[in-house]
Amino acid sequence: MAAVLGFDTATSATAVGLLLEDGRALERRDDPPPGERPRHASRLLALIDEVLAEAGVGWDAVPRLAVGVGPGGFTGLRIGIATARALAQARALELVPVSSLRALAAGAGSDELVAAVLDARRGEAFFAAYRGAETAVAPVALAPDALETAVAGLGAGLPAIGDGALRFRQQLERAGAAVPADGDPVHRLGAVPLCRLGAAGRPAHRDAIVPDYRRDPDARVGGARS
Repeated sequence: MAAVLGFDTATSATAVGLLLEDGRALERRDDPPPGERPRHASRLLALIDEVLAEAGVGWDAVPRLAVGVGPGGFTGLRIGIATARALAQARALELVPVSSLRALAAGAGSDELVAAVLDARRGEAFFAAYRGAETAVAPVALAPDALETAVAGLGAGLPAIGDGALRFRQQLERAGAAVPADGDPVHRLGAVPLCRLGAAGRPAHRDAIVPDYRRDPDARVGGARS
């Protein structure tokens, strides 16, 4: 398996990971404090440099790049995908798109059914469900009541993870889902699971990789920003 560098900017966090041929996996991330704006533009390239330095490797050791394509915030996804395209072109890297919801679910480390839920802002959630490599419910943007209905149909005790699971804990638990404690790291979208998915995924041409918004960008709705 060739080394894979991966990053995701679908949420307020900037997460960068590196999966090496010898099995080592490293992650660097920036998680803004509550109420502060995301720092994707200022931190992404710096975190990439940091994780390569920590691993003691250069770009010549990284033939493949994985990028989270959402769903997520409009501005964050635009920054992440534009950066991935530029790096792939400049360094002749294979580029693999990875669903941010799938990467979140993969971080749970389970082959059982898992609900991945990200806070979509505007009172909605991005939701999908996975059973290992199988997509049980394709990504969709849902209002809280619709999220509750969708999860209720998947059976009691379903693990629900992600910042959206925390925001909509009441609806999810009412639907019978099990939401881990707020501080559980399973709620963070990690870059190492994204790298593992990127290692197994199929590269795409950089110009074919576009953000998965699952709805109109926030900038088109009343001037709001994601």
